[in-house]
Amino acid sequence: MINWKIISKILGSLLFIEAFFMALCLVMTLIYGETDMLVFIISTAVTASGASLFRYMGHDAENSLNRRDAYVVVTLTWVVFSAFGMLPFLIQGTPGNIADAYFETMSGFTTTGATVIDDVESLSHGLLFWRSLMQWIGGLGIVFFTVALLPSLVGGSVKVFAAEATGPIRSKMHPRLSTSAKWIWSIYGLLTLACGLSFWACGMDWFDATNYSMTTTATGGFSTHNGSVFLASPTIEYLAILFQFLAGINFTMLYMCFFKFKFNMIARNSEFKLYVLTILLATVCIMGLLMTQMGYDVEEALRSALFQVVSFITTTGLSNTDAGMWPPLTWAILGLLMFMGACAGSTTGGFKSIRMLMLLRVLRNEFHHILHPNAVLPVRMGEQTISQSRLVTLLAFFTLYVCMLLLTTLIMVLSGVDATNSITIAFSLISNVGAGLDTNIGPQMSWADLGDGTKWLCSFLMLVGRLEIMAVLVLFTRGFWKRS
Repeated sequence: MINWKIISKILGSLLFIEAFFMALCLVMTLIYGETDMLVFIISTAVTASGASLFRYMGHDAENSLNRRDAYVVVTLTWVVFSAFGMLPFLIQGTPGNIADAYFETMSGFTTTGATVIDDVESLSHGLLFWRSLMQWIGGLGIVFFTVALLPSLVGGSVKVFAAEATGPIRSKMHPRLSTSAKWIWSIYGLLTLACGLSFWACGMDWFDATNYSMTTTATGGFSTHNGSVFLASPTIEYLAILFQFLAGINFTMLYMCFFKFKFNMIARNSEFKLYVLTILLATVCIMGLLMTQMGYDVEEALRSALFQVVSFITTTGLSNTDAGMWPPLTWAILGLLMFMGACAGSTTGGFKSIRMLMLLRVLRNEFHHILHPNAVLPVRMGEQTISQSRLVTLLAFFTLYVCMLLLTTLIMVLSGVDATNSITIAFSLISNVGAGLDTNIGPQMSWADLGDGTKWLCSFLMLVGRLEIMAVLVLFTRGFWKRS
């Protein structure tokens, strides 16, 4: 049986946190003296009322979650958070209907970065700040944020972490998960602060620096401007590359490096090596194409190629140029980066580098087995041997991932989207990138042309991609709801 009382209690506590963040946006409207104060007053009040109702429904619940409860609470959290999070957009009237508002909100919390708002600059400072805050909250996970702040609330916090965390291997930095969560969020906060101060020092005003620091370190990609503000300064573009790159590294590794001073750990990490090597190879290839076919000089080719490569592999979706105008071969390279993603345990989406590395080692072992059928060839990641059950899970996840991409592409084609955009939309949604490569839906374009039904489907697919498919799809199996 599902323990709905504890789920209601957790949802209520989370909604109080969301109401607090909405109140921060109210402060932003007061700072700028804008007229949409009532938008956030109503949104905060309604969200707090909803939080109170959920808390009342679960007031006598015991703080104990089983594994099924954990998967339900994680999925419902993202759905309910988005339902209340869209209130400022609905009340303001931008975007204009529920499908658009929910799409924008889910895109924010899942750090996908796809937008249906054509004129972002028409939004008030409060709404712009809310869009950035959504991505920052969702960067490491909504429920994981609660584990850090309110560990006593979630009795089955380890199960919740397993349901929401990304990657096939869970690395621990401390015996208590709540302590680990606090350290990871501390690193996340410091990275955001350093990013914002760097942008501000290089000429951004404080509001843009604050917003871009949140969306860059969350690898979300929402912008406060139409197009790409990074075109204004090569220095800021290089800083954005640096902080996107850092946000794509496993946060446990960052903790070991910057707090434990174990820099040799990151140098020996196989996943990090693949991450860096992939960026270098892709950058060199695209840089060569830009210089030979587009007439770029060396520095411009390096900066443009590196920015796009890091943006796509970290699934940020920011852009410093229109990649849709580049040679088609660059699209294939960037598409592969969208699929692969950066390191597990980071704020990024995608298949994850560690899974790609595990697949490559499984393939290598299979070739060895052809020559040596009786050989025992374990798959190792550093000093850890990957069990057969995890390898089976990996192959199942890979199959599901590819099937979701193909199914999404087919649905988009049937809904009237052209083939090129259908493929890039599928990659964008399942990998939580939010950027396409064609001229209709691209890094600097809008998704507003999609139909309402398609937008609801896209919202669901963004959630599926953020929770890595299985955590959501398991809820649609018969066995999940059986008493046994």
